[in-house]
Amino acid sequence: MALAKRPVPPAEVRESIVDVPRTERDAWLDVVLGLNAIPDDGPELPRGCVPYLPCAVDALLEAMDGARVRADDVFVDVGGGVGRAAALVHLATGARAICIEIQPQMASAARGLAARLDATKLSVVEGDAVESAEPMALGTVFFLYCPFSGARLEKLLDGLESIARDHAIRICTVDVVLPYRPWLSPMPTHAGCVDVYWSKLHGSPSGTHAR
Repeated sequence: MALAKRPVPPAEVRESIVDVPRTERDAWLDVVLGLNAIPDDGPELPRGCVPYLPCAVDALLEAMDGARVRADDVFVDVGGGVGRAAALVHLATGARAICIEIQPQMASAARGLAARLDATKLSVVEGDAVESAEPMALGTVFFLYCPFSGARLEKLLDGLESIARDHAIRICTVDVVLPYRPWLSPMPTHAGCVDVYWSKLHGSPSGTHAR
């Protein structure tokens, strides 16, 4: 699949992924996106943050399905690294995607990926997601693949509550246990490592989300 050479409908992207054997999907995606090498983590990574690790394609598919991501969503990858997850979700759903990454070398690689794909709906924000109020405020779906825990996670959730008071949001987590928040409720999923929560401040989710 030559994503950089022609626009590919999201349904075709999804079908192409499913056609690849499960054990080969991650390597396949890296080839398709042209991700030959991942930059090393640098000194900008704050204490308590997890070094960048690419998320498995199957976990991303489960997150997309569990959160019911669609084209009118804004998908925010918190600690998005080289933009791999944000790119896949954008390509497979048509949603606008924002990769927020604190490490300059990772953010630069993510911008390069967006440029190769000529993806105008895939943007990269270099900065701390905990402090990036403006781009975070646009999100309807937030993705956390074990970026950090403790006080930083608590602060992030405080910020997401403010966003949830403006519009309904969903939070997808992989290998992250969220501390209890009364404004969040779990949604059913079919994957052991993926959890999805929806914000209760705007009622129950109908179809996908309310704006």
